[in-house]
Amino acid sequence: MDKLLTVTELAEEFNVTPRTVRFYETKGLISPQRVGSTRVYTYRDRARLKLILRAKRLGFSLTDIREYLNLYNVDPEQIEQQQLLLAKISRRIEELEQQQEDLIATLDELRDIEQQALSNIKRRAAAESSK
Repeated sequence: MDKLLTVTELAEEFNVTPRTVRFYETKGLISPQRVGSTRVYTYRDRARLKLILRAKRLGFSLTDIREYLNLYNVDPEQIEQQQLLLAKISRRIEELEQQQEDLIATLDELRDIEQQALSNIKRRAAAESSK
């Protein structure tokens, strides 16, 4: 039988708060069992939480994550799940590459403004010292 974890144990294992674990539960991404009034999480819940946290860290939405996790139950061969994953990864890579381009352009512009400001300060300081 799988080792059952409490919400606190599961949260500690992934360095998140119990509230975070419960949040994903309310979103239907994990479904703990109950022993009396205590929530208990199985190895499957642990694996799902690991996937959820990784996907969030990589910038995927809860909708994307739910769609991916739901395919696991209906696609035993995981072909649809893998195809969906590839499509979402490609889209995320495109988004990140665009953000990277935008950041580079913004940094270049800020550096230009910084250089202009420094030049103005030096020019004014030189003008003041020559008076």
